Amino acid sequence: MELQGRVAIVTGGARGIGLAIVEDLVAQGASVVIVDSGVSISGDSLDPRIAEQVSSKIKGTAAVCGDITEVAEAAVELARSRFGGIDIVVNNAAIIRDAFVFKSDAAAWDAVLRTNLTGAQRLLAAATPAMRAHAKDGRAPGAIVNIVSTAAIYGNFGQSAYGAAKAGLIGLTRVVAHDLARSKIRCNAVAPFAATRVTESIKPANDAQAAYKAKALRVPASHVARLVSFLASERAAHITGQLFGVRGREVFVFSQPRPAQRILQGDEKLDLKALEPHFTELVTDLEAFAGDPIL
Repeated sequence: MELQGRVAIVTGGARGIGLAIVEDLVAQGASVVIVDSGVSISGDSLDPRIAEQVSSKIKGTAAVCGDITEVAEAAVELARSRFGGIDIVVNNAAIIRDAFVFKSDAAAWDAVLRTNLTGAQRLLAAATPAMRAHAKDGRAPGAIVNIVSTAAIYGNFGQSAYGAAKAGLIGLTRVVAHDLARSKIRCNAVAPFAATRVTESIKPANDAQAAYKAKALRVPASHVARLVSFLASERAAHITGQLFGVRGREVFVFSQPRPAQRILQGDEKLDLKALEPHFTELVTDLEAFAGDPIL
């Protein structure tokens, strides 16, 4: 019960990885506000009251139904009025609308960015003033976990909107970690590998991607949830600004972009041959992680 007395908000918390995170947080003693708009993986209306339905079955939770960009302040207010504060934020809500960039649709791009990135910023803007105030009042500093994707790091065919949104969320993680460092509130990102609606929606472009999908669909979301609960606990009080991955029982930390090599430009014609050994291979995330997961 490492999170006894702590209060969390989890977006997209009624299904998949979000639900696994809610269940693990509750098992560790936390109270949780579940935020879910009840849409399909593409963002179309599906079951708008799903957050309430799930919350009614899990003791120690409350529900906010709606788009996080519109209900962020309501979620924070519910956490404070029902459970006495806000300590943990998990930005998990996401939709996906894939298309090659040369066939992309502006409305689809806007919808993905709104849910996957803007929603996270809205919730953090609403929650962090209360989290900072708690820290000043002597409450143990809280934690933020942003659920990202390896599509933001490696890229994948047709995922310009999804990859860009998740890459933006990685950037937001780093900035928020800096912004909240003085308050000792930490912010980390987790790229999950698990059986989810996103995994189910994958349309393999080659044999390696087909192998990835088949193996990923065997990976339970509970492993992701365990890491999120750990990062929200006092045992992780020294960890911030990091990018983790979870693939079954494997937990790994990703390197983050830093200069790998440099050259100086002269007056002669520019030549980048000295940098070429340090170029990054152009492979998709599905190909990079097509090996067997450790379950």
